[in-house]
Amino acid sequence: MAAASPSYLIVIMLLSCLMARIGISKSHDVFSSNLQALDTAPEPSHDPSAIASASQDFGLIVKSVPQAVLFPSSPQDIASFIQSNYNSPAPSTIAARGNSHSIRGQAMARNGIVVNMTSMNENPNRIVISPDRKYADIGGEQLWIDVLDVTLRSGLSPVSWTDYLYLTVGGTLSNSGISGQTFRYGPQISNVFEMDVITGKGDLVTCSPNSNSDLFYAALGGLGQFGIITRARIPLEPAPKRVKWIRMLYSNFTAFSKDQELLISKNERDDNNALNYVEGSLLLNQGSLDGFFPPQDQPKIITFISEFGIIYSLEIVKHYDDQTNATVEKDLQQLLKGLSYFPGFLFEKDVEYIEFLNRVRSEELVLRSKGLWEVPHPWLNLFIPKSRMADFNDGVFKDIVLQRNLTTGPLLVYPMNRNKWDDRMSASIPDEEIFYTVGFLLASGFDNWQTYDDQNMAVLQFCQNAGIEVKQYLPDYTTKDDWSRHFGPKWNAFQQKKQQFDPKFLLSPGQSIFNS
Repeated sequence: MAAASPSYLIVIMLLSCLMARIGISKSHDVFSSNLQALDTAPEPSHDPSAIASASQDFGLIVKSVPQAVLFPSSPQDIASFIQSNYNSPAPSTIAARGNSHSIRGQAMARNGIVVNMTSMNENPNRIVISPDRKYADIGGEQLWIDVLDVTLRSGLSPVSWTDYLYLTVGGTLSNSGISGQTFRYGPQISNVFEMDVITGKGDLVTCSPNSNSDLFYAALGGLGQFGIITRARIPLEPAPKRVKWIRMLYSNFTAFSKDQELLISKNERDDNNALNYVEGSLLLNQGSLDGFFPPQDQPKIITFISEFGIIYSLEIVKHYDDQTNATVEKDLQQLLKGLSYFPGFLFEKDVEYIEFLNRVRSEELVLRSKGLWEVPHPWLNLFIPKSRMADFNDGVFKDIVLQRNLTTGPLLVYPMNRNKWDDRMSASIPDEEIFYTVGFLLASGFDNWQTYDDQNMAVLQFCQNAGIEVKQYLPDYTTKDDWSRHFGPKWNAFQQKKQQFDPKFLLSPGQSIFNS
């Protein structure tokens, strides 16, 4: 065999040095969470179409133009870019953009850099189920619908969801991730074993409750202020096959809320007799109903709404599979026993698990076909203490909402249990054992969104005047005083962790917490 040439040996040495330099991790090769940032950072794009796309979000209310957009192919691209930016004489602000479902520009960076997380979506190995089937390692850029698709192929599923599945894992974990499952399983941020987070200094850190826990708890519900989540380890459980899906109608808020609170009182994860989902909503005089209600029953429901002005809809779900098929009806009847819904106004469906979880997508496609999806969304989401919900119903639902009659979109209201949340996380919630979420998920025209926003302001003003200590979910504040009130006793720690993980205040400027 001929001796290796000097040039060949040089190439081998250079490759060996490069492999040593990037430090391939043995713990999870797919995600390479321990790779060090390369000296040469990727260049962001100044393409006008990319910049235009990154200048708006789902809300279509705020426009904020960045100077450039980064399209990473891996977390290491993000880490090396942030590290290079951090060490530059005049660093730019940076915002991670997933599916851009923010409402008020929270995922934007005026004159800064937007990191388009979805450019990493093409890697099929960014959702990996563990050999013991107890968890999945998931890229922060992955959509929850894709997580569901991959895990269901193995008969598994996460247990905590958002109502809309076309959101990124990193995006919902940076907020909280709530839905009708939260009362039982907690928000999505309560269902994470481990994460990879890239800090504002460009450090790629693997964190968990037992390792780098200060960053772990800060990033969960941290609104992107401490780092960009590039991997999350999410627990899995056996997936049900089908669900019993029921809606009951009420004319009385007290009966409606009492029944909701009764149903969420059974909330142990391993309790087979408990429900898997509880939500509520308002039915108003919109002239039409969604497709859940049978066509033959819709006229009587519309008459019911006209008579009372507001009808409260209690929505519940019970999972089942082949093993529980024979008992699910009996279990449901036991759970429904003694509830005070209006006689003759109980409606039921039996659907596949995935059809229920992906229900909002069906509604989205209908709205898209009518040109009613890509319109302004002046949303307002609130957490309200249980003790003040009756006051909120009287002052907001029965007064402001009925008087203004702005009904183009869902209006959700349902309770949660505080003990399913972890106070070490950044998310801020009311200080009562039961609190409600109220979501004004309204859509407007481009010429009248301010009218809807005026209603939001009226709701907030009512709460302030009535002394109702609400917390905004997906918050939109513009001053440090507002943010200080929002975080309350967590505010000092929040500021200290910002100094620790993002000392130059570069990350998530669109939240206007430290960049107002």
